[in-house]
Amino acid sequence: MDYDRVRETDPQVADALEAEVERQRDTLEMIASENFASEAVMEAQGSVFTNKYAEGYPGSRYYGGCENMDTVESLAIERAKELWGAEYVNVQPHAGTQANMAVYFAMLEPGDKILSLDLTHGGHLSHGHHMNFAGQLYEVEQYEVDTETGRLDYEAIRDHAEEFDPDIVVSGYSAYPREIQWERIQEAAEAADAYHLADIAHITGLVAAGEHPSPVGIADFVTGSTHKTIRAGRGGIVMADEEYGDDIDSAVIPGMQGGPLMHNIAGKAVGFEEALQPEFEEYAAQTVENAKALGETLQDEGFGLVSEGTDTHLVLVDLRESHEDVTGKDAEKALEEVGIVLNANTVPGETRSPFVTSGIRAGTPALTSRGFDADDCRYVGELIARVINNYEDEDVKAEVAEEVQNLCEANPLYE
Repeated sequence: MDYDRVRETDPQVADALEAEVERQRDTLEMIASENFASEAVMEAQGSVFTNKYAEGYPGSRYYGGCENMDTVESLAIERAKELWGAEYVNVQPHAGTQANMAVYFAMLEPGDKILSLDLTHGGHLSHGHHMNFAGQLYEVEQYEVDTETGRLDYEAIRDHAEEFDPDIVVSGYSAYPREIQWERIQEAAEAADAYHLADIAHITGLVAAGEHPSPVGIADFVTGSTHKTIRAGRGGIVMADEEYGDDIDSAVIPGMQGGPLMHNIAGKAVGFEEALQPEFEEYAAQTVENAKALGETLQDEGFGLVSEGTDTHLVLVDLRESHEDVTGKDAEKALEEVGIVLNANTVPGETRSPFVTSGIRAGTPALTSRGFDADDCRYVGELIARVINNYEDEDVKAEVAEEVQNLCEANPLYE
């Protein structure tokens, strides 16, 4: 991968691009929301489509010269429908947050009520955090996971919905390692005569491959990111029954966006085509198997996991019992020094600042894309434990850093 033409124009940017390629090749990427797109997806995203405005939708654009845009966006839509079994799809949102915004703008009025999971318990900013537009435009109350089990309490969610009487109930989470029972959330929404928005940003690929139950056909709206476990072009997606299509389309444009990022939509189309191949199901199954192996190893090493395990692509480690003096930020920093990149994360019942945290979140999508199997992920779990157990020992960290390099060389990225 070279950036010769960039270097001729802008050496500083070329330096940063080349340094980032090197960083990704030489580290273990374990941030659960990150993955490695194929070179085909990146080629599409860096294509001449970046030059073209295409406001509107296929067959109904505000500008001329959009016939090729229509072809690619239509392909992205049809492939998404096949992947997730949706009646209606909009592939124009710039990110998962914008996909959620489209649903809110289409179905809610300012001041309407949202019921969603608290951020410190695994929710997402765009579900109604007070610093986010959703928390500023709408009245929000939030439910929590059971702090003893780390799992959703569906009866409590239903009781909360009946008491709060929300206009929309949000499910789908950014740091919840267990399988979600969409029907139970739907029951809570129906008890309050509310809409149900299922945000599958993290598990789009797992749902597409049948590794996690799908909310499509259960929830009124399903949103997601297209660059996490699905490995397509970076952006967002909205799925719904056809009856809501016109409202969602209008909320996206002219409601909240102008011209769609057609180069990103091209990347989505290519990534969706890749996900329709049989090998993708193998990838998704391996991602989950790897996460289970990672989590079991960390437990064997004495670490506590929120909910005591995982059904998905991530594990959430609670450091308080095993390492009460080590914060999530301490662990994140020490691990990054040896080439293991993950993130500090709040845990249920969190007492520290979200900038410090008592936990870490580790995911396996990117490792799996590099070819890691369950044995590799067990080894990675052992390395994580060695670092956290000795997070101020430079000799131990130097030894682990060498082992990380060996793993990276054995599983090369973008050969």
